[in-house]
Amino acid sequence: MSTLDVARAELALAVLYLNKAEARDKICRAIQYGAKFLSDGQPGTAQNVDKSTSLARKLFRLFKFINDLHALISPNAPGTPLPLILLGKSKNALLSTYLFLDQFVWLGRSGIYKNKEQTELIGRISFFSWMGSSICTALVEIGELGRLSSSMKKLEKELKNTDKYKNEQYRSKLQKSNERSLALIKAGTDIVVAVGLLQLAPKKVTPRVTGAFGFVSSLISCYQLLPSPPKDKAS
Repeated sequence: MSTLDVARAELALAVLYLNKAEARDKICRAIQYGAKFLSDGQPGTAQNVDKSTSLARKLFRLFKFINDLHALISPNAPGTPLPLILLGKSKNALLSTYLFLDQFVWLGRSGIYKNKEQTELIGRISFFSWMGSSICTALVEIGELGRLSSSMKKLEKELKNTDKYKNEQYRSKLQKSNERSLALIKAGTDIVVAVGLLQLAPKKVTPRVTGAFGFVSSLISCYQLLPSPPKDKAS
């Protein structure tokens, strides 16, 4: 491929990436929590960016609760243990609740809904729902990593006298394990962010700590949404 072809391919991937509403939301999230880290909860330009970006992001999530509502009623993959099924469905239910309530928070903060006390209460309930969904996600990922580890060890025994990294099935399982490990790290950072936003441990999880963990979580989300690069065609 020529330099121009490479540039076109890279620009096409960038366009594909930025055309996703989810990707734009996560980029805005990184800006939001980066500003929260810089402001450390103090009034100023950074705090204004944090608040305005937070409000703008809510528009990206209008009716997004339908996605998790659909996942809640969809069948699970065959062979999934019952505890993981229940945790997965709980995650979908809690995340759907968070996204549904977040719409009313947007109505309140944009001035359409005038009751500030109820808006704050709905906001806290929605954050608790999000924290619960993140905890469920972390537990699901731990369970799935355990299942993957067990199947990989079994496969390693079968491939004892060969190079396991040349085996397509082993490479696939290793890639899934890496993806789930990253998802577990993200879920852990989201739990810390939720604790910070709810001010459950204000002395330890300060606005700056919340911003730092939120920024890391956002970068992970941006990475997870990256499209796979096209494979080079043999000349």
